[in-house]
Amino acid sequence: MNDRLDGWAAANRPSGRAWEISTAQTQSIPASAPQGVPTRPAPYRTGQETSTPAPAPAPAPAPAPTVRRRAPKEPLSRRRRIVRLAIVAVSALLLASGSAYVWADTQLNREVDLGRSPDRPPAGKGTNYLIVGSDSRDGLSERARKNLRTGSAEGRRTDSMMVLHTGSGGTTMLSLPRDSWVTIPGFVRPETGRRYNPSRNKLNAAYSMGGADLLVAAIERNTGLRIDHYAEIGFSGFVDVVDAVGGVRMCVDRNIKDPKSGLDLQKGCHTLDGAKALAFVRQRKQEADGDLGRTRNQQKFLAALADKAATPGVLANPFAAFPTVRAGLDTLIVDKDMGLPDLVSLFDAVKGVTSGNGEQLNVPVSNPNLRTSKGSAVQWNVTQARRLFDQLRNDQPVTPAPPTP
Repeated sequence: MNDRLDGWAAANRPSGRAWEISTAQTQSIPASAPQGVPTRPAPYRTGQETSTPAPAPAPAPAPAPTVRRRAPKEPLSRRRRIVRLAIVAVSALLLASGSAYVWADTQLNREVDLGRSPDRPPAGKGTNYLIVGSDSRDGLSERARKNLRTGSAEGRRTDSMMVLHTGSGGTTMLSLPRDSWVTIPGFVRPETGRRYNPSRNKLNAAYSMGGADLLVAAIERNTGLRIDHYAEIGFSGFVDVVDAVGGVRMCVDRNIKDPKSGLDLQKGCHTLDGAKALAFVRQRKQEADGDLGRTRNQQKFLAALADKAATPGVLANPFAAFPTVRAGLDTLIVDKDMGLPDLVSLFDAVKGVTSGNGEQLNVPVSNPNLRTSKGSAVQWNVTQARRLFDQLRNDQPVTPAPPTP
């Protein structure tokens, strides 16, 4: 029994090497320690100790940044400086022009409603502008009225009326004498509510009785032309525009002295300021053809004014261009659909006529001194006038009528 136990003990007794391996969990054995060399026992561990990690090595210092020095700028050549200044100047001009454009568009007095009339002719080809010069004294002081000899009449009347037609068939500026004997459509006076039936009267009466709305209705009824846009300027605006462009040069073929308007010109060429220009376009007593002669003077002056306002000396100079635009807008009345592009198109068309790119006509007349119940009036030549209106409606080249005998 003991021999077996002793044998078991001897057979199962661990060797020194086995003992070292079995106690490896509590002893630290270097991996490189040679066999049979005793090692230093590791301290007893409970598993709750906090190990302190070895401090990390300090990072290597970053290399100093490389500083690149710019090469010194070469001085700009004179040409490059001029180009750069030109770019800045053009940019500033475009910005100012855009602001002025927006400002001018907001200043338009859109008070005429062309769609108010129920019986309008059908739209034709091209575009028809009605240009009206009124004798409105708005904006004039008592002293200015006296100096300009405008009189003291209140309200507004028309001193000139022109239909400007533009289209593929050409541009035509057609004057309608203010004393034209026409049919005034029926209307209702807004201040009294009284209704008036259609009647024969001078064309100027339509404006004085019913304003721009009745004037447009009368012109559309008697010509068959549909008016697309309306532009009206009063005495004050007219004078200011002429003065703003520095006066307008006009040449007359005789001496003109008109006590009523105050015009006193010698034969030859003159630069007319606002006051003299107003007297020139208003006077008719010294014209052999009376009202017809006045309409020709008005066309001639309007053409010269448009030409002067479009010269580089005015357009390129903001100190001249801005007062011109502002002066024109102060008393300008347009229709509700008129935008600044339409107004510019009108101006360009008038300027084109002055350059020979169009026709300047009076409505054909058969009797310039027709006796009526309303005094002397201008009678249209119905046949020739109807042919002219048809040509404009269809945007065809116009055929000027023979001169009035």
